[in-house]
Amino acid sequence: MSLKAQLEAIIYAAETPITTEQMVQLVKESVTADGAADEADVKSRVRAALEDLVSDYGRPEHGIEIRQVAGGYRMSTKPEQHEMVRSFAKSLKPPIRLSLPALETLAVIAYKQPATVPEINEIRGVDSGGVIATLLDRKLITTGGRKQVIGRPILYKTTKEFLMRFGLKDVNELPSMEEFEKLVAESFQGELIPAEDAAQDADSPQAEEVAESAAQKE
Repeated sequence: MSLKAQLEAIIYAAETPITTEQMVQLVKESVTADGAADEADVKSRVRAALEDLVSDYGRPEHGIEIRQVAGGYRMSTKPEQHEMVRSFAKSLKPPIRLSLPALETLAVIAYKQPATVPEINEIRGVDSGGVIATLLDRKLITTGGRKQVIGRPILYKTTKEFLMRFGLKDVNELPSMEEFEKLVAESFQGELIPAEDAAQDADSPQAEEVAESAAQKE
């Protein structure tokens, strides 16, 4: 990977402006392996690559730019694109807010799909009818037919919205359960709803329909 590409990726990923010195330390090993004589040479190459990047993104065909902010570099939208970005932001859906029971249920469905409510209840040890309704409402899961057993309970599986939320190509890319739990915690951090609000899920009309379906267990 070229030095310019490395710096571009670092600046893009950084949550706060990143200094030249920080970038030097991050790329020093690879730049040295590429022939840099010493640290002064590494710094010189990094500065040159940064200048090229700033110049590249300064061209009119780019909607974002790399600017020096608070002693470091960061990517931001160009001023002339602010109205477009503001319009886009207004069109976004509000963040998904889920309870911990809903997240647990989502994990069970993700790894056991297709799964019925009785099967989910058995794994979690509690009734999941209310949270199933919440996940359906948030379009994170959908129905996948009925299981061919007595009572023919509904099968549930994850959706395209679920894949988009977690940045997965398909369910075959699901990480280990431990990694998934960490991913869930990071993805929904600050979006968990209080326990008392979660309890209302079980009282919704849709929750009653799911519970009724679960009662058809063989």
